[in-house]
Amino acid sequence: MVTPRTLITSLAATALLAIGLTGCSGTAASGTGTGASTTDAATATSLSAFGDLPALESAAKAEGNLNVIALPRDWANYGAVLDAFSKKYPEIAINEASPDGSSAEEIQAADTLKGQDTAPDVFDLGLAVALSSTDRFAPYKVATWSDIPDALKESTGLYTGDYGGYLAVGYDPDAVPAPTQLSDLLGAAYKGKVAINGDPTQAGAAFAAVGMATVQNGGAVDNFQPGIDFFSKLNAAGNFVKIDPTPATIASGETPVVFDWDYLNVGYGKKLAGQRNWKVVVFPGTGYAGYYNQAVSKDAPHPAAARLWQEFLYSDAGQNLWLAGGARPARAEAMTTAGTIDAALLSALPKAPTETVVPTKEQSAAAATLLGATWAAAVQ
Repeated sequence: MVTPRTLITSLAATALLAIGLTGCSGTAASGTGTGASTTDAATATSLSAFGDLPALESAAKAEGNLNVIALPRDWANYGAVLDAFSKKYPEIAINEASPDGSSAEEIQAADTLKGQDTAPDVFDLGLAVALSSTDRFAPYKVATWSDIPDALKESTGLYTGDYGGYLAVGYDPDAVPAPTQLSDLLGAAYKGKVAINGDPTQAGAAFAAVGMATVQNGGAVDNFQPGIDFFSKLNAAGNFVKIDPTPATIASGETPVVFDWDYLNVGYGKKLAGQRNWKVVVFPGTGYAGYYNQAVSKDAPHPAAARLWQEFLYSDAGQNLWLAGGARPARAEAMTTAGTIDAALLSALPKAPTETVVPTKEQSAAAATLLGATWAAAVQ
C-alpha cells in the first residue's frame, strides 16, 4: 500500500475546486451501448452497473444536465476541464453554481437543496470536509480505480483524490522582498500584505496553509498548533490581511503575498502577465502536499451524469488537463508507466521539496477539530 508520504515522494520522482437550473429524473434511462442494461444510476457503484461506457453516456445524455458547484474556472484548469466535457458531451448542459464557494459551502448547498433539481450532483472537496461529510456521498469507483494510489481513495469509493500539489507562497517582487523562509513573513516589510485563500475551518487551501506553517516551524501534522501560533504572530504583527486572494486583489496590490497551492499561484502569474510580476516559492525543508477529492452526491438529481463526470475526470484526457493547469494528477504514476501522460507538462511542474508530508485522514480530522476550536481567537 502506498502511504501518503511515499505517494508524494514517488510523484516528485517522476518530475516531479443563486442556482438557476433545470433538471430531470434521478433514474437513468436504459443504455444503448454494448452490454448495456436498464439500471438505477443512483445505486451504481461502478461502470459495470451500466454495462459499459457507451451505456453510461446514453443514460447521462438522457438526463441532459450536470450540476456542479464551487469550481472556479481559474482553479487548476477547471475552465478547460468543464469546456472539454461540454465539447465531448454537448447533450449534457453543465450548470455551474457558486464558483467561488468553499468546500463547506458545497455541503451546505447540498443540504439546503436536497430533493430539488438544482442540488449539486458532484463535489470537489478538501480532505477535512470530505471526511466530515461521507454520509452525503454515494460510493462510486471509476474504471481507472486501480491506477489511483490507495492513499488517495476511500476504500469503497465514497471520495477519491484527483489532483493536488504543494502549498507555496506567491509574491509580487515589486512590492515585497523575496521571502526565502517562512519566518521572513513576520518582518516589517510584509505589514498588511500576507493573505491565505479562505478560512482554514472551511477551505482546503487555507487549511493547508496552516499545515505548511506547522511543518515549516518544526511541528508535525499530528498537531497543527505551531501553524496556528505562526498565524497568530503574523496577525499580531499586523502582517496578516484577511482578504481572500484573487487575481483582482493581487492586481490591485491588496494581497501581494499569498499562501496557496503551487498550481494556483502559478495560475495567478499567468493570468496577470503584463500587469504584475508574480513569483512562486516552495520553501526549502519540509513541504506540505495535498489533494482535492471528487465525490458523487447520494442525492444527485442527475446520477448518471454525475458518474460520467467522474469517469471523465479520471480518464487520461481529464488527468492531463489537471497537469496543464500545473496540478499533479492522481494517476500520474500509472500514466507515466503507460506512456499516456503529457511528459512535457509533467517536467514543467515546480520543483518538489525533498521531504514532503501529507496528513492522514485521522490527522486531518484532528487538525480540523483543533482549528474549529482555536482559529478565530488566534487571529481576531
